[in-house]
Amino acid sequence: MGEYYSDCLSAWRLKKCYDIAPKRTRQYLEAEISYILSKIDQQDSVLELGCGYGRILRRLVPFCTKITGIDISLESLALGLNELQPILGRNLLQVNADTLPFANEQFDFVLCVQNGISAFKLDSLSLVKESMRVTRSGGLCLFSSYSEKFWGHRLEWFRLQSEQGLIGPINWEETRNGIIVCEDGFRATTYRAKDFKELAARLGVRCQVIEVDDSCLFCEIPVK
Repeated sequence: MGEYYSDCLSAWRLKKCYDIAPKRTRQYLEAEISYILSKIDQQDSVLELGCGYGRILRRLVPFCTKITGIDISLESLALGLNELQPILGRNLLQVNADTLPFANEQFDFVLCVQNGISAFKLDSLSLVKESMRVTRSGGLCLFSSYSEKFWGHRLEWFRLQSEQGLIGPINWEETRNGIIVCEDGFRATTYRAKDFKELAARLGVRCQVIEVDDSCLFCEIPVK
């Protein structure tokens, strides 16, 4: 399912999903970025997993020393390079998030937001372990998902995407309880607070789960 974002929902199609977002969804997207910015220090080296066309990267650039983005979609990265070349140069890479080509302890801050921990369709344990591996001692790994309170707004946003032909027709019989199912095989799940806590327990690490704006659910994992 992770290939859906490289084969069917990348580059301009992905960008249009955000362009058509209704007002409450735009508020959620801004709240997510604001929270990320509150955690970044000017001296930090930042890695974003699943950066797409650089929607979040462009907002982070003025607030950190170095920023790198990875994604599996070459088309999305090409769109990002076209718009961000003067800023990011070679710091956009086509890489799988669970096999990062970086040395240990290379970044101060690793983020995987917009429900990437579910959307990537990778082994969550491997994804978090790899994120922690490339994070320096004293750094932070930050993952986000949707709050259960945002379900109605999320569903409306996906309905608009479906109507625009960006994703397939929604299967309303199968869509419920934080899971959106489309007739073309697209399936969007959700990581909940208990899922983050269970994952951290499996890894034997401490995490903090925070809800922001009744829409974003963040899981913070400090690296020691």
